[in-house]
Amino acid sequence: MTNLRTRSTAVALGGLLLASGVVGTVAAQADAAPAPASAFLAPRIAATGDLSAPAKKEIAMQLVCSAENSSLDWRAQYGYIEDINDDRGYTGGIIGFTSGTGDMLQLVQNYANTKPDNNVLKPFLPALRKVNGTPSHDGLGQKFVDAWHQAAKDQVFLTEQDKLRDSMYFNPSVNQGKSDGLSNLGQFMYYDAIVMHGPGDSADSFGGIRKAAMKNAKTPAQGGNEKTYLQAFAAARKKIMKQEDAHSDTSRVDDAQLKFLNEGNYDLHTPLKWKVYGDAYEIK
Repeated sequence: MTNLRTRSTAVALGGLLLASGVVGTVAAQADAAPAPASAFLAPRIAATGDLSAPAKKEIAMQLVCSAENSSLDWRAQYGYIEDINDDRGYTGGIIGFTSGTGDMLQLVQNYANTKPDNNVLKPFLPALRKVNGTPSHDGLGQKFVDAWHQAAKDQVFLTEQDKLRDSMYFNPSVNQGKSDGLSNLGQFMYYDAIVMHGPGDSADSFGGIRKAAMKNAKTPAQGGNEKTYLQAFAAARKKIMKQEDAHSDTSRVDDAQLKFLNEGNYDLHTPLKWKVYGDAYEIK
């Protein structure tokens, strides 16, 4: 894995509170007859993307995989696991679940709940609970790595990875993006940020980065310009990234997200060309 990811321990608590989704309206002139609410809402709704649409979600998965795994083949990452020396223990699976931040524990617990019998990862639950919040391998080691590889041959485990990725990262960030009136690009920028920084409200989490951006620019739902807001969001995120040596390379923002923004590709339409850590990628 090329990228070393920051993730708040608030991940273990699923700590992202979503906005209600209220969309801003334009005030009617004082002497004009009141227009129906739909007349005000239609332009804003039309401008908002839907990254959860299957074709767009596929693009989002490939874009993140290019930064997290130096590949576009995100489906090949279910069995991935290693310690990338980022003080978060083991990193594994399609979104980089980690043993030190709680989401790997949650994944294995969900897997054990769904498949309580003949589950090769279930015996490691006590060890995962003990190492949560630390980089320790105690009770895990090569036996755990081997069991992870074996579990990756089980469709039930793959499905649990998909479900947790969506419930903890993809759906919350996309829903927040929709509430903020963002395009597919904006929703993706939220998703990529929550993958690296984790949910929560601390300054170095997704919620904290969003709050910092909103101090400098209004979201489209607040009547702001999307490009101006996304530039502010990118700047706030890069400030946090540069606080850690592992994240000092901000090319996943500069040479992908901001490139698409400057091209005006708010819809993330193909072909897409970008670079991450100097490597070139293309989705045709």
